[in-house]
Amino acid sequence: MQNKLYPFMQNHFDGLVLRPSLFYSSKDGLRFEISIPGVNHLNKRNLKQIKDRTTRLFDQVFKDSDDILLITDVHTMKDDRFLENRPTKVYQKYVRRKDIRYKLFYELFHIEEEDENMVTHRFILPCQKHDIRYQPLLMAISYEDFPHPTQLLKGSQHAGIDIYFVNVTRKMIFHLYDDRGCDIIASDKENLRSLYRECNNWILDYDRVQIDDMMNNQ
Repeated sequence: MQNKLYPFMQNHFDGLVLRPSLFYSSKDGLRFEISIPGVNHLNKRNLKQIKDRTTRLFDQVFKDSDDILLITDVHTMKDDRFLENRPTKVYQKYVRRKDIRYKLFYELFHIEEEDENMVTHRFILPCQKHDIRYQPLLMAISYEDFPHPTQLLKGSQHAGIDIYFVNVTRKMIFHLYDDRGCDIIASDKENLRSLYRECNNWILDYDRVQIDDMMNNQ
């Protein structure tokens, strides 16, 4: 299957490399605070805020008819056999239809600037919003740094994971990097306008000046 990600990134994001942190490597982006600072992750109020904010942001970025690339990057040591013995369960658990999973594209690569002993296993699935159990997936991402049954890489202490939702139709990328925050970037900042206006009080204060300047300058 043809890899659709790289021509998309080349044509719409000036060849941006898809990796954290998207907000600081992109010209037009927003960074939102997700969890409640200083509150235990398992606090009911905190979990409710995580669920409410991630769901609302996702629903703002992705419409039912949009074409999406669901991308999972698993970062491991070169000699780690984790993925051979137990493939990432993102697509098994959070993609509704088995026939959709047959479209999964896989590649193995090494980012030169990183540790030479580290590699990234990348999985790319073309799909649409209704194909993804996105609400429980977003919650699973938020749990990844905590001991919990939904941990995506449970059982591998030497692996890390990043999940990106790429809106091919609207030229936007959604990255919940952990329970603390979420980056949303766009090829045209006007596609960020409604998020900036309606979820303004969720913007991380640390990055607010940069975001305000980006959105308000021509």
